[in-house]
Amino acid sequence: MSFTTIEFMFRFLPIFLIVYYVVPTRYKNLILLIGSFVFYAWGQHFYLLLLMLSIVVNYTFGRLIGERRAQKKPLLVLGLIYNFGLLVFFKYTNFFIENINALLTATHIQIPTISVVMPLGISFYTFQVVSYLVDVYRGEQRPVKNIINLGVYIAMFPQVTSGPIGLYSELEPTLLRRHCSVLNLESGLKTFILGMGAKMLLANPMGTLWAGMSRYGYETLSCPYAWLGAFGYSFQLYFDFAGYSLMAMGLGQMLGLYVPKNFDHPYISGSMAEFWRRWHMTLGRWFKKYLYFPLGGSRCSFAKTIRNTFVVWAFTGLWHGASWNFILWGLYYGLFILIELLIGKKRMKKIPLVIRHLYNKIIIVVGFGIFYFEDFGQLGACLKCMFGFGGHGLTDAVLQTSIMTNVFLLVIALIGCFPILELPKRAMQKSPGAYLTFSVCGTILAAVILIVSSILLVNATNRPFLYLRF
Repeated sequence: MSFTTIEFMFRFLPIFLIVYYVVPTRYKNLILLIGSFVFYAWGQHFYLLLLMLSIVVNYTFGRLIGERRAQKKPLLVLGLIYNFGLLVFFKYTNFFIENINALLTATHIQIPTISVVMPLGISFYTFQVVSYLVDVYRGEQRPVKNIINLGVYIAMFPQVTSGPIGLYSELEPTLLRRHCSVLNLESGLKTFILGMGAKMLLANPMGTLWAGMSRYGYETLSCPYAWLGAFGYSFQLYFDFAGYSLMAMGLGQMLGLYVPKNFDHPYISGSMAEFWRRWHMTLGRWFKKYLYFPLGGSRCSFAKTIRNTFVVWAFTGLWHGASWNFILWGLYYGLFILIELLIGKKRMKKIPLVIRHLYNKIIIVVGFGIFYFEDFGQLGACLKCMFGFGGHGLTDAVLQTSIMTNVFLLVIALIGCFPILELPKRAMQKSPGAYLTFSVCGTILAAVILIVSSILLVNATNRPFLYLRF
């Protein structure tokens, strides 16, 4: 089930919230766990058993690691093998087989691929539960004694399918002492609707602009049209992920639970390092805490810093998908992160702001092109056109039509990349009268977005969030 479906919006969510708010506080975690199982089973009922098994197994490993300190290391290794083993099997088995077959082409020996569907959200909940086990091992987290609480942490429906990747220590205080109120419900609902609007009103239309490129063939594009399409995909991915993150946070607010911020206007960044501090914040934090720092981070020799950087970014790319383009995409960003590290923060700030932003946006747009194309031939054709080697001129009728048709959408998308909602918040803090005005306007705007988005849900085919496939 996806947040942007009729079933979720008008069946599952209203019924769940009524039950959740009616039951006594001591039963809310149980209701949330049952509701999360229903949510997960709606589309992948078979893999619900795998999710349940993951809860039981990791609950057991957590208790054993915490109680048997002399054996904690082998227990942690077993826990990591179990969790990462499942992830590798479901997500990467065919990738490995296909690459082995490519090496064995000359021998005419071919290993058959397996027919397997990747469980929804396995990349996210695997990383989440691994963080729990490692934190217990390090002594940063006490083993959870209530299996229902751990089950909620792993399977909570606001974040099980596409994150964010939270820490148990962040969620625990609200799990044990949550505060559910009408104000929380109102605030969470507004945040949820804002995310829904980002998905339905911006991300999906931008996806249509990008899809127009494929209809004409990537090798036939003029240079400006190739860039227009690439920016369209960048905006689509931006508002798709931003929309999901806001909806997850809004659901957390409605439930009285903490859901970490995962997206913080990354397109206003002036460097690649800043961009990745703002984009998929919890994934970056996970790799930094559980891979980069244990390898030594940047507090080691220059050669090891280079190694650590590329290892982390290779795995970041591989986490996103079982294809070589994702690995290339990760290494591509790792290269620029390393270059900025060599330049240094002080010297980076001395570069004119306009140049920094221009450099940043070109790197991002080209990077998302690498991210999109699994076929390197198509990637090469698109990049040739983007950098003027396609031989198709600087303009064409399709470009002019696309700009005229989408100019309003592009302007709104550009404005939406800036933290414009921070301005009303600051005004409300300074003036009591402004609070009432902005509150009423916010309610009206939320109602309009909800109505328009709901109409689009009814009249259009479902376009799931892009990160659902990762």
